[in-house]
Amino acid sequence: MRVEIWSDIACPWCYVGKARFEKALAAFPHRESVEVVHRSFELDPGRAKGDVQPVITMLTKKYGMSEAQAQAGEENLGAQAAAEGLEYRTHGRDHGNTFDMHRLLHLAKAQGRQDELIQILYKANFAEERSVYAEGEERLVELAVAAGLDADDARKVLADPTAYADDVRADEREAAELGASGVPFFVLDRKYGVSGAQPADVFTQALTQAWGERPPLKLIEDNGAEACGPDGCAVPQH
Repeated sequence: MRVEIWSDIACPWCYVGKARFEKALAAFPHRESVEVVHRSFELDPGRAKGDVQPVITMLTKKYGMSEAQAQAGEENLGAQAAAEGLEYRTHGRDHGNTFDMHRLLHLAKAQGRQDELIQILYKANFAEERSVYAEGEERLVELAVAAGLDADDARKVLADPTAYADDVRADEREAAELGASGVPFFVLDRKYGVSGAQPADVFTQALTQAWGERPPLKLIEDNGAEACGPDGCAVPQH
């Protein structure tokens, strides 16, 4: 069974939702048969690459809230994250463009290190003092290496603005076609969707339902063709 997760590194609920989903997946009896794929979704795709500002400033401008309201929201998110065992800096975080991070995530996917990189990027963005936006490409290279990627491979991707760009855009188009207007957005076997950072028991229910409703395998008649089994392989007799 495949679970696809549309998310953005700048999204705090994606950070929390991933932890809740993984809690449900860890307890799922068939977890070894579940493939998890992370898909790209930018919350702020129109933001220029060098346009970095404090999270509180971004929230007040984007949503028209006061600084006190924005800070209260950050405190609430910090408490939600802590309940899932996650670190979360409620003061001093910044916000910027995540397109290069998504391109690196597609590189990581090609090398089987996608989950490692997305978790490192989340932690860097939400829990560490150093910025993932303001320190330039070498900061992203450093994080890619921490996830097991080659530094030169990461630099090549970042130096070429077309590298994996089509993959990111394809993910975003697909999210729109599936009706995702926000993230996190979880799609189970292209049959069920779960929107938002739901409690772990909601993900447990979704995993159980999706697994139970998988169609049984339809076997085409083999007409007695030779095959190997637990007792070995039949050897043709001449």
